[in-house]
Amino acid sequence: MKKLIAIAFLAPIIALAQQEPILTEAKTDSTVRTTVESPPPTAMIPTMNFSNSDLCTVGVAGAVQTQILGLSAGATVRDMNCERLKNAKTLYDMGMKVAAVSTMCQDERVFKAMMNAGTPCPYDGLIGPEAKAAWLAHEEEQPQKEMSNGKKTAFGGVGVAGLLALLLAL
Repeated sequence: MKKLIAIAFLAPIIALAQQEPILTEAKTDSTVRTTVESPPPTAMIPTMNFSNSDLCTVGVAGAVQTQILGLSAGATVRDMNCERLKNAKTLYDMGMKVAAVSTMCQDERVFKAMMNAGTPCPYDGLIGPEAKAAWLAHEEEQPQKEMSNGKKTAFGGVGVAGLLALLLAL
């Protein structure tokens, strides 16, 4: 009897399993977009620490980055006027007043101011009217104006712009 009940239950299942499979057709049209995210390339600026405030230098650094290449550079620039002032102060503190004035007279602005005040800069050990006569006789030895910071900045800007154009062309 148990076999008969088992056959009664299993017969329809076996009959269903032997039927032809039902085929369905589905057509899909989809586009999959994949973006690859990666961290952006970075050019790091070199650090320049000046812990001593008595230095006559200034740190300059810069960096430029493209998708392919990154460049960074740094340098220190000497401040010649700062050095001149420190040297003159040191000479004056050592009691060498004429040498201190002569050091300051290397700057064209100080030289002109001293001449306009009637106290010319020392010339080869001469002071006063003798120094003025010697300076007038040797005008080619008078201090000349140095390249202005504006021109130096313009030259640096042209260099940086050229480097940037080169990198963007890659």
